This record gives sequence, structure tokens and C-alpha cells, in this order.
Amino acid sequence: MSETVFVIDDDISIRRSLTFLLNSYNYTVETFSSAEEFLERDPYASVGCIILDINMEGKSGLELQDDLLKLGSYLPIIFITSIGNVHLSVQTIRKGAVNFLEKPFKENELLHSIAEAIELSRELKTEKDEISRAKGLIELLTPRETEILRYLITGMLNKQTAAELSISEHTVQLHKLSISNKLGVKTIPEMIQIAQFAGITPFTGK
Repeated sequence: MSETVFVIDDDISIRRSLTFLLNSYNYTVETFSSAEEFLERDPYASVGCIILDINMEGKSGLELQDDLLKLGSYLPIIFITSIGNVHLSVQTIRKGAVNFLEKPFKENELLHSIAEAIELSRELKTEKDEISRAKGLIELLTPRETEILRYLITGMLNKQTAAELSISEHTVQLHKLSISNKLGVKTIPEMIQIAQFAGITPFTGK
């Protein structure tokens, strides 16, 4: 499946020209005449990016950027505008936009920005998938196993964990085996990685 570029601009000529250009580079293109129309679309869960006009009737590009940040979207944005504004460009970049291009922009500049945005989207999606997978695995653990996991990922020995929890070392070993099986790992570093993605913090003392 090719990456999808979402073009959001109230100028139909821009939508048509960008669709023609990007189709020629094998991108899938979806166009929208407003931010509101784009928000009505079903959530997109694959790799892609957004080319977004900053000045539109109704909800502006800046407002849509804020909405997408709140929704946890990992679609990077390339802003386009016919009115240059240094303050706005800085504002959008600080919020994660890949680029801020003034119309008429150069084809190569746009294509380079899209390639950068697609690569960023791929990285963000991979991270989001890892977080989702890790949280799903952690949910398989019992509350006691999750508690013991917080000790294990500190690097404590089994006997140290047993002493902290006032249980036998054998019991810790049994829990550790169960945790390893449920998480599908064999080593502490693997446990640490899953715990980090899932937001599990190491035990830091009572």
C-alpha cells in the first residue's frame, strides 16, 4: 500500500494540481476543501502526511493542527500559504510541522518535504504500535506481577526483591517466570523495553 498524502485546501485548483503531481510519484492522494471535511473522515491508521493550507474559511489550518495534536495524530503536517508570515511559520514548526511553504512553491521543495514527513510518520507509527503492543502485554499481568516487574526492571536480584516484598525468593522466581512467559521475553533488558513503552516506572523506594 502506498503512503497517503492528504491535501486540505479550499482552492480547487491547488487540490487538482497537487493530486496530479503526487499521483505521478505514486502517492495515494485524498483531497478535502476544509478542515471540517477532513475531521469527518474515519481515523487514518497508516503512514502518510498532510499538506495543509493555513488560511481557509471556517476552521483554519492552525486550528486543525491543534485538533490533530489533541487527537494524538501521527500525520506530520506541511503548511502551505499564499501569505508569508514568519511568526506563523515559527509557531507551526514548534508544534511539529515539517515545513511552511509559500505559494507558489517549488516542486522539488514540496517533494523533499513530503519525503521527510513520510519518514517521520513511519517512525511515529512504529513507536505508537510498540506502545500499544507493550500496554496490551502488561494488561496480561496480575497486579502482583506488575508490582514485581517494577522491582525486576531496577536490576535488583531476586533475593533483594523478595526482601523488599517480604516474600520468599522462590516466589519471586515463580512470578518472574510467569511475567517472562506473558511478555514473551527471556531477559531483563527485554522486560525493561516493554515496561518503558507501556509507561511502567521502576520501583524507587518506599
